[in-house]
Amino acid sequence: QVQLVESGGGLVQAGGSLRLSCAATGNIASIKTMGWYRQAPGKQREMVALITSDNTRYLPDAVKGRFTISRDNAKNTVSLQMNNLKPEDTGVYYCNAVAAVGYWGQGTQVTVSS
Repeated sequence: QVQLVESGGGLVQAGGSLRLSCAATGNIASIKTMGWYRQAPGKQREMVALITSDNTRYLPDAVKGRFTISRDNAKNTVSLQMNNLKPEDTGVYYCNAVAAVGYWGQGTQVTVSS
C-alpha cells in the first residue's frame, strides 16, 4: 500500500505561479512512476506531468514550458512547479503513484482567475 498526500493548491491570478507537493508513505520502494493529473468540472481527468524512477519526464503540450515536475527519492516526494498559470489550468490536481497498481491522493484545488 502507498499513501499520497498533496499540498500547495490555492487561488492565483492568471500569470501567477503555484507549487504542488506530494508526499508518499507506505511501500514506497515499489513505486515506479509518479505524476500529476487534473480534473476540471465536467471534464475527464487528464495527465499533467509524469516522472519515472530514472527521472524521465512526460508533459503534454498544454503545459510544456510552463510546468516542471521533479522528484526527490530521498524524501519520497514529487513536486509540480506551475508558472504562467492560465484560467484553463483550473481544476482539482491529483498526485498519482504507480507500483503494481495505481494510487491516488485526495486532490488539491487549483483555481486560476482571469
